[in-house]
This record gives sequence, structure tokens and C-alpha cells, in this order.
Amino acid sequence: MILKKLSKKQKPKKIVLAVGAHPDDIDIGCSGTISKIIQDGGEAFYLVLTDGSKGSEDSKISDKKLTKLRHAEQENAAKILGVKKVFFQDFVDGELENTPELRKQIVKIIRQVKPETVICFDPTLVYDENRRFINHPDHRVCGQATLDAIFPYARNVRSFPELLAEGLEPHVVEEVLLVNFGKHNFYVDISKTVDLKMKAISCHKSQFRDIEKFQERIKQMSAMLGKKSQPKAKYAEAFFRITLRQPS
Repeated sequence: MILKKLSKKQKPKKIVLAVGAHPDDIDIGCSGTISKIIQDGGEAFYLVLTDGSKGSEDSKISDKKLTKLRHAEQENAAKILGVKKVFFQDFVDGELENTPELRKQIVKIIRQVKPETVICFDPTLVYDENRRFINHPDHRVCGQATLDAIFPYARNVRSFPELLAEGLEPHVVEEVLLVNFGKHNFYVDISKTVDLKMKAISCHKSQFRDIEKFQERIKQMSAMLGKKSQPKAKYAEAFFRITLRQPS
């Protein structure tokens, strides 16, 4: 049998799911790449695992109001980029645990949107001595739970049978891009989308005393990564890429 090549119009869209622990995580870590995929004709979805209720030093604002504010900020940022949908799970900020329930919710979204690529935190990043920071425990849990959801649970027909009852069949993710500030093997040229990344970050005003200063720091980091990429780029985002073996 002769297989006909698909035309550009017939080729399936690239679908990417980005998973973050808090509102703003995805926009800071990979929104340049997300925007590029969308501009190239793909579709992007966000999954935010916690309610963001600890993301403020203002003791006067209630958890409920802060969560509502951060939802709105994330929705606005996603709209700027053209993200198709943001899923909020609203586990309590700062208390995220890699439980069966968390993995089930991630699996549910993976089976629902059927991404070719999933972007999430690298759970092995505990601290970075050069940048003098300890990675947030929610970030580490988010990364580990997402990797666990990708393999084996999302692709395994016997995992979470209740999802099958909802019509959510197993799905095999093809690649994972891990956000890790010091360990990279894959670069994405975001020179044409860095301004959109900055606009997305600007939506998260509740998180930064001086958002312009923060944006400049992120832009400088993107420029530094651009110099490391091959070929070199004016601005880049970098990941540790895992290409997954497909079932035979």
C-alpha cells in the first residue's frame, strides 16, 4: 500500500501541555516556546496545579481573593499568548504532594488534550548554588508527579479505570521538556516571541514588587541562553529534553 504524504493543511497540529505548580510558573519558564508553537500552527494548554494562595507577603488579602486574582492574571497571560485553555486544579499552594489523586488529575488532562509534548519542572533541581536559590518544593513535586503521570499512568489502560468510564483513553506522550535552569540539552529560539513572553509575565503583577526589573532579568537570561544555543540566537529558552520510546 502506498502512503500519501500529508499536506501542510492535513498534518495534525502539534499539541503541547505545560504543567506548572503555580500561576506564573509556566509564563516565566517556557512561554516563549509556547508562543512559538502556537504561531507555528500548534495548540497549547496550561495546567496549574495549586491555587497560588501563598503567593503574597500581604497579610491583609485573603487566600480566596488572592487565588481569584492569580487565576485572572494567569488567564490574561494565556490569552495574550493564544493558549487554548488553562486548567486549574487548586491544590493548596505550598502543600502539594505526589499523591494518587494528583497523578490522576494530571493523567486526566493528558488524556483529554492528548499532547505530543509536555513541559514541566525538572524534579531533580533541588537547589542552584550559582544562582543562590532553593527550588520551591511545589515545583519539585509538580515535576515528579507529571513525569509519573506521563509514564506509566497516562499510557496504561489499567491505570485509573474510572477515567476510561469517562471516555478518556490512554495516551502516549512523545517528548518531555524539563525546565531546569542549569542543565540543558535542547534550546528553542524565542527571538520572535520574547516580547510576548514579557507581556505574559507582566500580567502577574501580584508576584513582583518591581515587575520591570524582573522582566529585564528574565530577558538577560534568555539572551545568555541564546549565546549557548546552536545555532546561536538573540534569545532562547533551554530545557532538558527526553524523547520517549513509543510502544511497539
